[in-house]
Amino acid sequence: MTNSSANTPRTISDNGLVLVLGGTGKTGRRVVERLEALDVPVRMGSRSADPGFDWTDETTWAPVLRDVEAVYLSYYPDLAAPGAPEAIRAFTAAAASAGVRRVVLLSGRGEEEARACERVVQDSGLEWTVVRAAWFAQNFSEDYLLDPVRAGEVVLPAGDVPEPFADADDIADVAVAALTRDGHAGEVYEITGPRALTFAEAVGEIGRAAGRDIAYVRVGADDYAAALKEHGLPDEVVSLLTYLFTTVLDGRNAEPADGVRRALGRDARDFAAYARETAATGIWNA
Repeated sequence: MTNSSANTPRTISDNGLVLVLGGTGKTGRRVVERLEALDVPVRMGSRSADPGFDWTDETTWAPVLRDVEAVYLSYYPDLAAPGAPEAIRAFTAAAASAGVRRVVLLSGRGEEEARACERVVQDSGLEWTVVRAAWFAQNFSEDYLLDPVRAGEVVLPAGDVPEPFADADDIADVAVAALTRDGHAGEVYEITGPRALTFAEAVGEIGRAAGRDIAYVRVGADDYAAALKEHGLPDEVVSLLTYLFTTVLDGRNAEPADGVRRALGRDARDFAAYARETAATGIWNA
């Protein structure tokens, strides 16, 4: 699906301000770092920023959109969360009214709910690019799987279906290209690694890179959800994680895609390279 603005791509102006929503997250932080390295003016979109941004408070949207030319749109907690399409529809309308020209949406691969959000952005009248990502490799080092890796046992309800884990650095590189350069408007880039691994294989590669024995234990979805609740995770987070493991990881995303090469003209980063570089920081041995 395309629109008229998507068919006439424009480079953002030399002093064009870019709003990065989720600017402290795994991809948002990397997008900010890359934009700053290019001397592109950046505004962080988060509750802790000044001005602050909150998806649940529309009164915070106008201040962060002022004078913005392009937006990196990362929705919290996830595009599969209830109410996401409605929130994104309202936000993109506000963005268009504020004079924003370009939006890059971080989307999820294989999520029907995410596709609904993509259609909202594609119909917004803004120049758009969709960055549709596989499961993040960095979930093992910058998110809820870090502590289990450190403890030597990763327990998940994922079996023998492989996943071509996407590297957050690749995602950020593609997003920054789409935010700042011509030629990406109207494109949907599926970002994956170059090969698919099961979660057990991924944990095995992490263990070898870290020089440690790290076990992978598969459990049922109900047992996994119960364990998350025992650890105090909110019900909506438990529901989201259960949905991802039981629905999105059913094989629909097993094939690697060529989004990184299409967007950047280079190969995607392999999971083994991520594991080696991350292990060298010592974070998995803490």
